[in-house]
Amino acid sequence: MTKPLTTHLNCAALILVAAFWFTGPGSPVQAEDRSAVIDVRTTDPEMNVAIGHARETLPTFWASYEAPKPSESGHSLKVRFPTGGSRAEHIWMADVKKLPNGGYSGRFANQPRDLPGKQAGDLVEFKQADISDWMFMRNGKIVGGETIKPLLKSMPKADADALRARMEQP
Repeated sequence: MTKPLTTHLNCAALILVAAFWFTGPGSPVQAEDRSAVIDVRTTDPEMNVAIGHARETLPTFWASYEAPKPSESGHSLKVRFPTGGSRAEHIWMADVKKLPNGGYSGRFANQPRDLPGKQAGDLVEFKQADISDWMFMRNGKIVGGETIKPLLKSMPKADADALRARMEQP
């Protein structure tokens, strides 16, 4: 029996939200990482729709990133990193920066599972094509985070309910 192709989604939304409360731009990423990793098939239709919607609304992220309102902070991107074959790990990045070469950099907001030698807090570069989601905080609520929504059903109910309460409703 062949193993289904999966994408590993580091479900760091809860730890990332906590990191926003305790760190600011330029601050080190929290070293302790207790976030769950949820395996999702690369062909999961609900997740692929969420990624598509996040990519379509990326201009909302960049508008806030470039001119944040006083109530907006903690801009973060979820980025796809290949792990071999068609497998990948999607990880939230903190301290996101636009680079002069048109690329981006950021620090792993949580511990990568399938990227040997990489640690939470490591600085890495990536391209816009690798961005699979975005989010920031506005008035204490998560704005964006489209890929979090399909993962809620895989989380313990209390955790999912707490996270839903932290998400801004349109």
